[in-house]
Amino acid sequence: MQKLGIEVISISVDSVFVHKMWNEYELSKMVNGNIPFPMGSDQDGTVGKKYGIYDEDSGVETRGRFIIDPDGIVQGFEVLTPPVGRNINEIIRQIKAFQLVRESKGSEVTPAGWKPGKTTLKPNPELVGNVWKEWTVDEVDK
Repeated sequence: MQKLGIEVISISVDSVFVHKMWNEYELSKMVNGNIPFPMGSDQDGTVGKKYGIYDEDSGVETRGRFIIDPDGIVQGFEVLTPPVGRNINEIIRQIKAFQLVRESKGSEVTPAGWKPGKTTLKPNPELVGNVWKEWTVDEVDK
């Protein structure tokens, strides 16, 4: 994730010993090398409670992904139940979109489905009610 200039941290209610076993017996068979980011143990759910993903009844955390900007502000999040996997390409697309908006200081925004290199919008009063003139759903597939 160095290419994007971001830091990835994984946190779960599992112990560091479970993380070690998962890395050695599962992840190492899927990717080359060790866990490519730090993993933290949140066995008492402190972090999960702060982000609203800790389930008190079962003592586990729902899978949550949080994009936090350099100022410590949550810019985006997604919470999924365990049976549904995440899409790394969508996560990367969102990170790039947040970075573009931040770098432009809000002078450019990314419409739904935006991809790097595609049309951005320039917020201004004339844009209200006229987004369709600047961007269409077809832009997503171009």
